[in-house]
Amino acid sequence: MKNIATWTALALATTLAGCTGTAVSNRSLESVHQPVVTNSVYQFDVAATGGELPPSEQGRLQGWLDAMGVRYGDRIAVEDPSLYGSSAARSTVRAMVERRGLLLSDDVPVTTGAVPEGHLRVIVTRASAHVPGCPDWASKFSSNVSNATSSNYGCATNSNLAAMVADPNDLIKGASNDRSDPTASTRAIKTFREKPLTGAGNLQGESTSNNGGGK
Repeated sequence: MKNIATWTALALATTLAGCTGTAVSNRSLESVHQPVVTNSVYQFDVAATGGELPPSEQGRLQGWLDAMGVRYGDRIAVEDPSLYGSSAARSTVRAMVERRGLLLSDDVPVTTGAVPEGHLRVIVTRASAHVPGCPDWASKFSSNVSNATSSNYGCATNSNLAAMVADPNDLIKGASNDRSDPTASTRAIKTFREKPLTGAGNLQGESTSNNGGGK
């Protein structure tokens, strides 16, 4: 498992022009503290014997995906350098990914090193978001003659947003409708309907009859 590449992009562009210093010059309601999205790329090579993925390689891949803790928001792609393509092996990887409620992406990021002959490269791209420079009380001025917002303005809201968003890449360009996953979208409803009640099997029966010999 290798951390191949990391890049950053501003998730939400500010509307300020020329504001590179303290927040004392920010007289708008747009925070200068915006989420930054970081993408990390991981790769794992598996042997495709005869164009198929043998059980031993499936077990290796399964263990790697478990160790990675693959979850919603991760993008998984397969790089296949073979001339005619290993369709059977790719279908096996796709099935393993779909069992986790995800879809196999067609966008293959750039990785390091060539894929060994007779192998497939499984690539996981994981995004994270944070707001740098928060909290920011250091640049707060007691005198606010320009009626500017606080230097810490927006830190709480945007930090919570960065921590709670399921797919940090949605902060950059939003979620598109063509990426809808029926399995993932119905998983919450399926879990709600099939999961046993919290107190099921642990409740003790209690008689409602009057055993006190009263009226």
